[in-house]
Amino acid sequence: MKWLKPCVRLIGAATFGVIATTPAVPQTPSVLAALSQLERGRWHVRDLDSGETQSLCLRERRVLMQIRHGAGRCEWTVIRNEAREATVTYSCADGSGRTALRVETPRLAQIDSQGVLQGIPYALRAEARLVGSCR
Repeated sequence: MKWLKPCVRLIGAATFGVIATTPAVPQTPSVLAALSQLERGRWHVRDLDSGETQSLCLRERRVLMQIRHGAGRCEWTVIRNEAREATVTYSCADGSGRTALRVETPRLAQIDSQGVLQGIPYALRAEARLVGSCR
């Protein structure tokens, strides 16, 4: 019976290795806890490097996660899903990307995104701020 204990440890370690290396499963954007913290309405997204501002009516919060790819349906793989932080990789018809979003308040979020849009690479560090309601 002395041999049983090391075998159980070995099997447990092997099982953990399989679970730990299982790839992330594509998920729908609605499962992101951080996005559910954000209010809907008119948002300004300011590029922190260039200072350019984009205004958008945020009916679907997932748009912030694929900011350069718009509201199109993209396939997502969730990397991080916490109450205030989310990270996804995604693939769309016109390119792909990886975005990390951090919720500061329900009206303020930080976005770090990079990817490829229509064959052209991009990188974006931005601040998204709720400015009012959509008209």
